[in-house]
Amino acid sequence: MRTGPVLLVVGIILIGIVVAELPASYYTAMNAMNNQDFLCVKNYEAGASITESYTNFESLDKDTEVVSRSLNNTTGTPASLEAHIDSEVTGNAHLAWQSRDSVRNDKGRHPLISISSEDLTGVFAIEKFLQLWSNSTLGNISLNWLPCA
Repeated sequence: MRTGPVLLVVGIILIGIVVAELPASYYTAMNAMNNQDFLCVKNYEAGASITESYTNFESLDKDTEVVSRSLNNTTGTPASLEAHIDSEVTGNAHLAWQSRDSVRNDKGRHPLISISSEDLTGVFAIEKFLQLWSNSTLGNISLNWLPCA
């Protein structure tokens, strides 16, 4: 019959441990934490890469869709990298993309065709659509479209 009160005391002690407040150093560390969200996608066949990063943000609501396709020899569809970025941010953002020729030059390097980098700080909304394709001509491009070769 003594096991009942003993179990009751042990239960109260365990509940006290669970409910105990965390040390002040925990809250200091959590408040000093830098929020980060990074995305980098590369498609070597298309010679394209896209980087999206957010740092030190108070709020971030983002919806990013990325589609990376390989060269399809059967249909003739070129390799491509597409991204649709839609975000609302309070903090810092870095958006960048680049395209390189997928064929090496005489020095063994992949020449840079185009590059873009954008750094933002504050409260802002971003909506971008990027299409980076390989082996395309200027005759079949649309708005926001960049040929890689």
